[in-house]
Amino acid sequence: MNTILFDLDGSLLPLREDEFIRIYFAGLSKRMLALGYERDRFIAALWRGITAMRANDGRATNEEVFWRVFPALLGSTRAELEEVFLDYYREDFPATKAAAFPTPYAQKCINLLKDKGYRLVLATNPLFPPLATYQRIRWAGLDPEDFLLVTTIDNSRYCKPNPKYYEDILATVNATPAESLMVGNDAEEDMAAAALGCATYLLTDYLINEKNADISSFRHGRMADFYKFVLNLPDVGK
Repeated sequence: MNTILFDLDGSLLPLREDEFIRIYFAGLSKRMLALGYERDRFIAALWRGITAMRANDGRATNEEVFWRVFPALLGSTRAELEEVFLDYYREDFPATKAAAFPTPYAQKCINLLKDKGYRLVLATNPLFPPLATYQRIRWAGLDPEDFLLVTTIDNSRYCKPNPKYYEDILATVNATPAESLMVGNDAEEDMAAAALGCATYLLTDYLINEKNADISSFRHGRMADFYKFVLNLPDVGK
């Protein structure tokens, strides 16, 4: 094993997901209301755009799928609305940090793995642009440069839990499933990497297990346990 993929939200960056979504939608809605869009119609269109990305069949990037679906439902265009979103991410998205509570184990694990020579990937569900994803990485006490690849809306053609999302990552970083470990807190979305033959580690501090799946087959533990696991990993690539 020489390549480790990490989920971000709820894993490297613990957060209250409901609170994050509330702040996020409220901030975007405020900007759209100022442009004359009706709130409920905007929220419905936004969810449709997100759903379309989650169902992406790989023929376009998630970014292209979102901007094909979302503005059409509002009778608008990407050219009219994209800058509104980018302004929000630059100016108001930092308010969602109130829903996050960083753990020191994130920095400890990443620094130790880098010292040991592991190749690291930030495998967060690619529903956000780099501008928003990089902010959340920094809130976790990390740097985008810590990772060989960060999956974002513009460089990804699939979403979790589609195994093709993980296939694309491994192809991009030239790794095989046998060389790879996926670490995350979602029993469905993150552990889907196991279908390819990747090793997995399910973080249970902020476990998401909406289908009440049996997690006994996955190596699992709290972030503190994962740090102990990292301590015992051998050096590679040196």
